[in-house]
Amino acid sequence: MKHLPDLWNRVAAVALIVLAAGCATTDTLNNDNLAIAAGFKVITPKNPGQQAILAKLPKDKVSPVKYQGSTYYVLPDSMNNLAYVGGPPQYQDYQRMRVAKQLSNNNLEAAQMNEMDAMDWGGWGGWGGPAFIGFRR
Repeated sequence: MKHLPDLWNRVAAVALIVLAAGCATTDTLNNDNLAIAAGFKVITPKNPGQQAILAKLPKDKVSPVKYQGSTYYVLPDSMNNLAYVGGPPQYQDYQRMRVAKQLSNNNLEAAQMNEMDAMDWGGWGGWGGPAFIGFRR
């Protein structure tokens, strides 16, 4: 029976590591999904020049790039050696979706805060309320 708590500790540690890794990659995945939904094309750099351009771009940020007289917008994915490339119309759609996503996240956060405010915490006495009278001097 001594091994059972040790097993649970290991399972809990692995679960925490997986959860932390999942949270760290969520924002990047969301940017990629938004870019694809906006019509960006997935491009794999084929020559050293393209790879050099990709390496110079800021990570997780759409950057304008002039190529053969046209402006393209590139979101690099250096982990997978990919780039999401779109023109001005796709970039406008991407920006619109980002703003909509941010508003949605803000609305969700506000709703969660309102839900917490609506809960009746009076029975707990709050900080320094009747429940903590014995601790005051």
